Amino acid sequence: MIWRGFFVVLKGESIMNASVAIQVLPAAKDEEDLIRIVDEVIDYIKGTGLTYYVGPCETAIEGEYEELMEVVKNCQLIAIQAGCASVSSYVKITYKPEGEVLTIDKKVTKHHQ
Repeated sequence: MIWRGFFVVLKGESIMNASVAIQVLPAAKDEEDLIRIVDEVIDYIKGTGLTYYVGPCETAIEGEYEELMEVVKNCQLIAIQAGCASVSSYVKITYKPEGEVLTIDKKVTKHHQ
């Protein structure tokens, strides 16, 4: 694992044919609860072993398309399990079946030097 500024790059990954940006918005009782639930979702994303970038409004993740769709689904479940009654998410998906998508590294490193 390599830390590059604000995101993590994992060595030895397979082809990354997709990237996802997800913003999870739990229906929480207060701001403290909202932050706790979002932190649990981010902890789940960190535990997937995928390359990710946590931003102020969303988290970007890159990897294989099917795996990312599973992560998106699980983010909803994690938020519900963490105690919110409902959850809304905004999801952006880039998918390139033949080849690799532009990486987080290429997109943001130049802006954090």
